[in-house]
Amino acid sequence: MKSPKFDATILTLGFAFLYIPIVILVVYSFNASRLVTVWGGFSLQWYRTMWSNAGLMDAAWVTARVGVISATTGTVLGTLAALSLVRFQKFPGRMLFSGMIYAPLVMPEVITGLSMLLLFVAMGIDRGFWTVIIAHTTFTMCYVAIVVQSRLLTFDRSLEEAALDLGCPPVKTFFKITLPLIFPAVIAGWMLAFTLSLDDLVIASFNTGPGATTLPIKIYSQVRLGVTPEINAICTILIGLVTIGVIIASIGTKRAEIRRIRDEHVAARGTT
Repeated sequence: MKSPKFDATILTLGFAFLYIPIVILVVYSFNASRLVTVWGGFSLQWYRTMWSNAGLMDAAWVTARVGVISATTGTVLGTLAALSLVRFQKFPGRMLFSGMIYAPLVMPEVITGLSMLLLFVAMGIDRGFWTVIIAHTTFTMCYVAIVVQSRLLTFDRSLEEAALDLGCPPVKTFFKITLPLIFPAVIAGWMLAFTLSLDDLVIASFNTGPGATTLPIKIYSQVRLGVTPEINAICTILIGLVTIGVIIASIGTKRAEIRRIRDEHVAARGTT
């Protein structure tokens, strides 16, 4: 029989292995010394220097645009895919469609990036800003589909049926009834897609081109020449953005679950 102390020790060691390097990076981003391994006192100078680094700021702006556009496109496509899988249980090619939606979840990013590269080369498309967006949309929409699908599986369809019985058109029913009820899951999916796009390196490196260098690629190229305090500063900001995105996505998912339970209680009281 395992003891609680043993489980707590293993859990502590696991978290320490994962997060101590991140904590060290964040702490040394406030280091006054130019040597990243020598503590020279607390300072914010590298954050000020980072803002004046045109290369980093250009890469950050590209990353933000790619993240917003790909997350929005992936959310629309992922929501439609989730609706198709939940509402249409039987249609020709459903198994193939479902497998294609879930494939990027288990497929290595190297394979995804290389396959997208070969596609763009075969089609004669020059790699650049829009090819990165297409590649990011391809692998983020599946995460959105899973998040939205989990909400739709517990959705009370009697609300839609009531609206349709009262003469509301299907499209209007979706925007007036369905979308507001699943909106927390949609927002959670968008935040998850934006976070995945924000810190992607492998897929973007295969599909980027001139003028479309994302922040992870820029950081990786500079780290190969040596870590600078500016890299620690920009990485700290990136960690903060990813953490905020994950927290918002988690809150959205939790609120969606709370709303689902509340809707079930309201429906149960209405039938009694």
